[in-house]
Amino acid sequence: MSTTALTHHVRVLAAAEHRHDEILTPAALDFVGRLAGAFGERRRELLKERRRQALRLASGSPLDFPMVTSAVRADPTWRVAPPAPGLTDRRVEITSPPERRMTVNALNSGAQVWLADFEDATAPTWDNIVSGQLNLLDAIERRIDFTNSEGKEYRLRDRDRLATIVVRPRGWHLDEEHLEFDGRPVPAALVDFGLYFFHCARRQIDAGRGPYFSLPKLENRYEARLWNDIFVTAQELLGIPRGTVRATVLVETITAAFEMEEILYELREHSSGLNAGRWDYLFSLLKTFGHRTDFLLPDRAKVTMTAPFMRAYTELLVRTCHKRGAHAIGGMAAQVPSREPGAQEAARAKVRLDKEREAEDGFDGSWVAHPGLVPVCREVFDGVLGERPHQIDRTRDDVDVSAADLLSVRRVSGPPSSEGVRAGIAVALRYFAAWLRGQGAVALYGLMEDAATAEIARVQIWQWLRHGVIDREAVLRLLDDELVALGAEYPWAPLDDIRALFERNALAGELPLFFTPDAYTRHLVRRTEAGA
Repeated sequence: MSTTALTHHVRVLAAAEHRHDEILTPAALDFVGRLAGAFGERRRELLKERRRQALRLASGSPLDFPMVTSAVRADPTWRVAPPAPGLTDRRVEITSPPERRMTVNALNSGAQVWLADFEDATAPTWDNIVSGQLNLLDAIERRIDFTNSEGKEYRLRDRDRLATIVVRPRGWHLDEEHLEFDGRPVPAALVDFGLYFFHCARRQIDAGRGPYFSLPKLENRYEARLWNDIFVTAQELLGIPRGTVRATVLVETITAAFEMEEILYELREHSSGLNAGRWDYLFSLLKTFGHRTDFLLPDRAKVTMTAPFMRAYTELLVRTCHKRGAHAIGGMAAQVPSREPGAQEAARAKVRLDKEREAEDGFDGSWVAHPGLVPVCREVFDGVLGERPHQIDRTRDDVDVSAADLLSVRRVSGPPSSEGVRAGIAVALRYFAAWLRGQGAVALYGLMEDAATAEIARVQIWQWLRHGVIDREAVLRLLDDELVALGAEYPWAPLDDIRALFERNALAGELPLFFTPDAYTRHLVRRTEAGA
């Protein structure tokens, strides 16, 4: 591994690749280093508090809306900042990794917003991270047009027809092993945020937009406060007016669901609302309470957004956002349109029903994972919104959600089917194979899957084993069968690595918090060092 010394104790621990020097400039790395120096210790303390909170909840401490912040929730006067340019109408948002082809397709998709996802949809190889930053810069500078090896052209539309860019950095739990500050890896979130902000914030402002972000996997108000302080410092360092940054928080942890108002309050001068997760939210629920038999969930396909505890979560999100003047954005439609007419219509009908529920519940927009679903989502929200850009004025005063409502899974509780167990193993293995190859967004069985899919799949296997509703030997037999099938389907797949990753993260006695740190340090960093 080559080591190149740079300013302010920042080192790049990877060989330089094509055009990396355009992103990894001394000034940009200095900026990232300043953020790491100012906020790295706070981030480490918050991660320790995550572990302490997890232990408290596992030992039986109740989870409830915090009493200490009851005054914040009761105060009717405060509001978040008004919508920023390009974020007033968000009826359709599309997400994808910032890969070059996907960047052009997402910006041209007809969606109002593109979420450029460095987190769950990106396998964090060093080249993926730096190339993703290059693609964002090239898109803003309108130099991303290209023709692929088959002769297909990718060209950006006129600027006023492009989606607004929102960047999702990696979560607080992840490090970037290829950048080092004062002998430690730089927090990955600060790398993704810092490089984009340094290179693109002023360019976006000059283009009539701004530096906008989506914040993943926050667990409490203190983590939101940390982000707000980072925004304030970053704006001061680059001479950008305070309040220019906007951030939407993806509510995808069970603890964050109990602090939605507090999270908006901490970010209020920089907030652009909240949006609903699904697989990560269920993953968080099971990671937190999966040791309890009353949280036993069946196959993931059977736990829909209409389940009472999921309805409680989404309705509370809408009420919370609209009470504070913020956008509420719905969950992901992950279907990939099929070329088979019957299957395609079935997928579109399922998406339509999901988006109709969200629009009728008061959401201001929703997500899709494929450009082919943009028209369906738009049509549904057009039907409810008409010419209005949102429905924030619909405050949902009829919603009254208790802590018990958010935690009551008993009406959908139950053991898995044999098909569900096999499907969980099959999906996890196939996703691990793609992820280890550097692909974070993967079409599997008609759905566009990301890391959240592998997380919910492996935590469900772990929970079912823990409670004895499936047999370990049967799981190992299925694992063998699916590895054979995987090897036939993906001859390039490193089957031993994939098996080891599954066993460590789904079959261990203690559940690892995330599979990604383990897989990253054992495999992707090694891959970079080997020059793969």
